[in-house]
Amino acid sequence: MTDLSQEWPSPAPGAAPLPRMIGAQAALELRTLVRNGEQLLLTLIIPVLLLLAFGHEDLVSIGSGSRIDFIVPGILALAVMSTAFTSQAIGTGFERRYGVLKRLGASPLSRPGLITAKTVTVLTVELMQAAIVLAVGAILGWRPAASPDAALWVVVLLLAGTAAFSGLALLMAGTLRAEATLAAANLLYLIMLGLGGVLFPLTKFPAGMQPVLRLLPAGALSEGLRSVLAHGGGLPVADLLALCVWAGVAIALAARTFRWE
Repeated sequence: MTDLSQEWPSPAPGAAPLPRMIGAQAALELRTLVRNGEQLLLTLIIPVLLLLAFGHEDLVSIGSGSRIDFIVPGILALAVMSTAFTSQAIGTGFERRYGVLKRLGASPLSRPGLITAKTVTVLTVELMQAAIVLAVGAILGWRPAASPDAALWVVVLLLAGTAAFSGLALLMAGTLRAEATLAAANLLYLIMLGLGGVLFPLTKFPAGMQPVLRLLPAGALSEGLRSVLAHGGGLPVADLLALCVWAGVAIALAARTFRWE
């Protein structure tokens, strides 16, 4: 009689390697986002529609300079804000409400692994957004007046902005009820859209407000990207520093106050 134990390997139960678990979770979250019409509208469709609408020279006066050169960096900042902040805050808030985070916390995927998976998802969506925004901008006649190091500075600013907005999103989603997070995230999205230098120059606001608006994450990111892409400047240290401060404070507070249940 054949000894089956010699033909079949003995079972070896255990968790998959952490990178594989993170990749699987990130792929699941990306598929969920793509299937969610509201999230798709927020992250991909609205930025493109605003770019098409506000890219016309005669729509809103910005003073000197080209309107399309002004609007493309602002829409890039809006894309980061919509994905890293609004979409992530709402999604995480309802995951917490329905017990999804609690169940995932009992799985082999650790909490740092879950946060890493969410970060990978956010960066993947932002990469798609940037490709679409830049392509549409080029079709509309956008030609960046950028230095040779502009690509590096843009990446640095986008990463800093992502960290700042993600920290704010997790801080909100981890402390407020899901309904309150939904309302607050959408309200702040609209406020930053109007006051963050995305669609309108900060110079349109009273002189006393301009330095304050420039210190907000939306203002720092949009003006920093505009300094690099529209004005051919180097790394905007002040804007980058503001984003890093927002990121550090928000992430530290989120790590201390986030309630997984």
